[in-house]
Amino acid sequence: MGCDNEAKAKLVEEVRKCCHYNGFFQITGHRVPLDLQCRVVNCSKRFFDLPLEEKIFNRGYKLLQLQMLEAGTGPELKEGLYIGEEIPEDHPYFIQKKLNSGPNLWPQTVPNKEDFQKTTMEYYHALFKLGKGVLGVVALTLGVDSTFFEPLTEGAVATMRYLYYPAQLKDQDEKLNRGIGNDVDGLQVLDVKPVEGVYVVNLGDLFIRMANDKYKSNIHRVINKSGRERYSIPFFFSGNLDYLCECLPNCRDPDEPAKYPPITVQDRVTEAYQESYGRAEKYKKDMEMQSLVSTPVVASYNFQP
Repeated sequence: MGCDNEAKAKLVEEVRKCCHYNGFFQITGHRVPLDLQCRVVNCSKRFFDLPLEEKIFNRGYKLLQLQMLEAGTGPELKEGLYIGEEIPEDHPYFIQKKLNSGPNLWPQTVPNKEDFQKTTMEYYHALFKLGKGVLGVVALTLGVDSTFFEPLTEGAVATMRYLYYPAQLKDQDEKLNRGIGNDVDGLQVLDVKPVEGVYVVNLGDLFIRMANDKYKSNIHRVINKSGRERYSIPFFFSGNLDYLCECLPNCRDPDEPAKYPPITVQDRVTEAYQESYGRAEKYKKDMEMQSLVSTPVVASYNFQP
């Protein structure tokens, strides 16, 4: 944020307003090079261009329609590859089977695999550093010191995803999704045109709990109505998995109860995964049952003259 106190105060106030309004804001003037952004998008394209039989053998690869993040929608129309910090097998997180903790198993058939791995982790670490800076600003918006969330960022777990959205038919446009996009229109709460090099940030549910609903974690969606493929590389800064998220004292009046019980990052993120994958699995099973019921009726009229 620099040393300009007036500019710093203005930034904090603008972010605070965004957090109150819809939980979204954009970051410009960051220090992630545009060249690195372009190179990592190229890495994503190289992976998703692989044949399916090669992609499915990679740790963290997710097929189309495995997740449903919001009730009442269809499963998400995207493929994904999850990437995390390189946590060795003798690390306490791996031994304790903590969420998203372990060594990455890198694609072996992607073109120029050494560059793929190097560029991916270079970008991952750049966003990790940026995420810590964002948390410092959010802390100031909540009326606490910028270092307040250091226990959350120390030993933090974060997940980066390479996502691929195939070109969608018109009737698929309304599926709700979450993500950060490239230069193809997609992420939507309000219509916001993509800007080269700019990051879209949205608050997660844990901050809503800590702010006692004074901040927003909004439903948003990816509608790929461009008629083209879309690549997205969201970064999820979960934090220290043992960090206890609870209502901040200055986010409620003395006689106002906390709306959510305390919960660790590990438990809440695990719940969210179970909910999103569980909804998608139930949806697909329901669709299969409908198909089994309806197919014989259709077939009974399929006679040749």
